[in-house]
Amino acid sequence: MHKIAVIGTGYVGLVTGSCLADFGLSVTCVDIDAEKISKLEQGICPIYEPSLSELILKNYKQQRLWFSTDLKKAVEDAQVIFITVGTPPQEDGSADLKYVKAVAENIGKFMNGYKVIVNKSTVPVGTGKLVRRILLENTSHAFDIISNPEFLREGAAIKDFMHPDRVIIGSDSEEATRIIKDVYRVLYLNEVPFVVTNVETAELIKYTTNAFLAMKVSFINEMADLCEKVGANVTDLAKGLGKDGRIGLKFLHPGPGYGGSCFPKDTLALTITARQAGSPAILVEAAISVNERHKRKMIEKVTAGIGDVKNKVIAALGLAFKPETDDMREAPALAILKGLADAGAHIRAYDPKAMGEATWRLKDVPNLILAENEYAAMTGADAVVILTEWNQFRNLDLVRVKALLKEPFFFDLRNIYDPNIMASLGFKYYSVGR
Repeated sequence: MHKIAVIGTGYVGLVTGSCLADFGLSVTCVDIDAEKISKLEQGICPIYEPSLSELILKNYKQQRLWFSTDLKKAVEDAQVIFITVGTPPQEDGSADLKYVKAVAENIGKFMNGYKVIVNKSTVPVGTGKLVRRILLENTSHAFDIISNPEFLREGAAIKDFMHPDRVIIGSDSEEATRIIKDVYRVLYLNEVPFVVTNVETAELIKYTTNAFLAMKVSFINEMADLCEKVGANVTDLAKGLGKDGRIGLKFLHPGPGYGGSCFPKDTLALTITARQAGSPAILVEAAISVNERHKRKMIEKVTAGIGDVKNKVIAALGLAFKPETDDMREAPALAILKGLADAGAHIRAYDPKAMGEATWRLKDVPNLILAENEYAAMTGADAVVILTEWNQFRNLDLVRVKALLKEPFFFDLRNIYDPNIMASLGFKYYSVGR
């Protein structure tokens, strides 16, 4: 049985480590943050992801999952080492590889025999060669590099790891490929498709997947704008479009724009890589532009609907970029609430899981307070704006909502309510593309 080291206990690292431990493997998750490691050993998960805390606690108690700050021991003990550190965007939008470089250097210094180094961080094409060069500068031991990108949706990461659409293996070594397939033996036996290619192609697969999905989101949002102009219904349009087997229904849901830890960062990084290679990704660049423009249009929708938002109280429901996560990175709420506040609105915001994140991510937004719950946010407000489609917002007591609001303005930026029902209840209802 292969011993595994997972370096980095962020979102990808914790999901990867806990799921591999649940496959019956011996896994040590390593991080330089001693406080985080201490909390993990106490069963305290630093992020919100459904079922992750339970999975960590289960495998820690059954002594298949360990947490440590001792990188040297973890590297020495493991045969397979996963790199799962962050690659945040730099000022120009390109991926910052400083953490990947630092980890590669330390792995090289601590290697005591043949190792398979698996890059699971989202990195631009060519990073595998970079890691190889750093390792060669720091070790005389044999090793192989594998690119094994993650495709974990926040809010469904455990399911995505345990039941993936495919496993991508970028490798130039038959031995390393055999070993990583053995690590994923549970998935292989469950007939999950494995796509084996070279390292460069695997690195590109991650970026191009996210770019393609981001383009679908931007496309349907642009069509939503057109629907509003010509009197069409984007929901029906999306159904008619998505039922075409060549297109599919997924990611054809209009809203306030895409956000999160992947789409904004990865699309921008891909366009930079493409331009540097002399092959600009014009469609991806357009998708980024449409997304930014669409968020501004959401601000305009609210201000035009109310007439003048100065000194108006707006209840904002949903701050995370999507349901079932506390992640607010690049969330549409950030730009939209800042725009409304800059126009003079007073914001009362609530999210079921992202309130901790909101305390610092929204600290520079003027006239914004965090409410105790959705109904507290709406009490005496001039309008409500739904920014994230949490289930509890899908079943609001609408009679109570109307009674709480000073004015019945209802901006449903996720299209979760029926316009006819809202109109019959007396709301001044606005949605996206309908």
